[in-house]
Amino acid sequence: MSTSAPTKRLYIKTYGCQMNVYDSERMADVLRPLGYVLSDVAEDADLVVLNTCHIREKATEKVYSELGRIKRMKAAKAETGGAMLLAVAGCVAQAEGAEIVRRQPAVDLVVGPQSYHRLPELIARAHRASGEALAADFAPEEKFDALTAERSTTGVTAFLTVQEGCDKFCAFCVVPYTRGPEYSRPAAAIEAEARALAARGVREVTLLGQNVNAYDDGDGGGLAALVRRLAKIPGLARIRYTTSHPRDLDDALIAAHGELEALMPHLHLPVQAGSDRVLKAMNRGHTAEDYLRLVGRIRAARPDIALSGDFIVGFPGERDEDFEATLRLVREVGYASAFSFKYSRRPGTPGAAMTGQVAEAVKAERLARLQALLDEQQAGFNAAQVGRVLPVLIEKAGRHAGQVAGRSPYLQAVHCAGDANLIGRIVPVRIVEAGRMSLAGELEMATA
Repeated sequence: MSTSAPTKRLYIKTYGCQMNVYDSERMADVLRPLGYVLSDVAEDADLVVLNTCHIREKATEKVYSELGRIKRMKAAKAETGGAMLLAVAGCVAQAEGAEIVRRQPAVDLVVGPQSYHRLPELIARAHRASGEALAADFAPEEKFDALTAERSTTGVTAFLTVQEGCDKFCAFCVVPYTRGPEYSRPAAAIEAEARALAARGVREVTLLGQNVNAYDDGDGGGLAALVRRLAKIPGLARIRYTTSHPRDLDDALIAAHGELEALMPHLHLPVQAGSDRVLKAMNRGHTAEDYLRLVGRIRAARPDIALSGDFIVGFPGERDEDFEATLRLVREVGYASAFSFKYSRRPGTPGAAMTGQVAEAVKAERLARLQALLDEQQAGFNAAQVGRVLPVLIEKAGRHAGQVAGRSPYLQAVHCAGDANLIGRIVPVRIVEAGRMSLAGELEMATA
């Protein structure tokens, strides 16, 4: 006689960063023993979870708009005798707390990013229509202790959270307030999860953290030591990490880039601005020259490394000459890719209260100029791969019949003709055409 829970449908909508993607996967894992299986549509779901992000402007209002839409689905389901639980998780849940339930009473649960392991308990309480509906306290060690190493990942790449929170308190950022102080998972627990992933056929892991290179296992082992440990796992061929802070990129990690074949030659290293005056106002803790020296050291260790970055234009007080300094830094570094945004006020951050807020039209004009330069650099980097043979990890079938797609060591999307049996293998692909966002190639021969 089976004692398994009856099947229930779970819909999760994920906003924002890769860490939210990881968190959504783990939510599905903790809910699976309750009988929940993932659904692609919200309308027929028994539980809808919005895993939210609080980084960008208007993020909270987008969540409330989506809640209004799901409220109507919930009401329609109730009219036919069904029931739907509605949960808000992630950073908006942490920042807004009880305000979410006040503004949208259809919400049954509010779960912060450190508390989603309590979803089964909270769901049980919601079904009993009693008890707390909020769980937004900071307890990352409790969360990770409650999660098993086993995951339901089915692809050949996976995210793996190793560090959460941030102690840097950049003036524009809400992360210290929504994710809390820096917390690093024990290396042994990370290795166990990575080994379980490799046993399921994962060939590449991306180590995640709001400030991932601040990783410290408590025994003096930093991110470099962790990467070296994971690189010994059989079957795990590629390791990446994101997002880094320039202040925490140490000699050991730079050396690892030059010595470890598994550590991919791609580094996301946000600078945010090229003006020391603006960097100081942002509380970044480094100068433009500090950043450029760091880039030089990284390239000395790994000459072919591809750099990506983050940029904010129009931070309060940014003048024309400050913005020109950012353009000069971009030209000097040369980025393979980058993310760039107009500054937006985040409530509760120091930047929101600063004088000298830059006009929207000025921010828009500066952003357009910066993005044109970054697009030009990305196109140039991609074009430089034409004629090269790159080892590509094939991840999935391509958009067209008889096509497969994967990633180069530099994180570029690559597609070529090939069979589905190549998925999970690293194959040499000769690049024959470069677009701004992807590369086209021809398979040379089958390999690892």
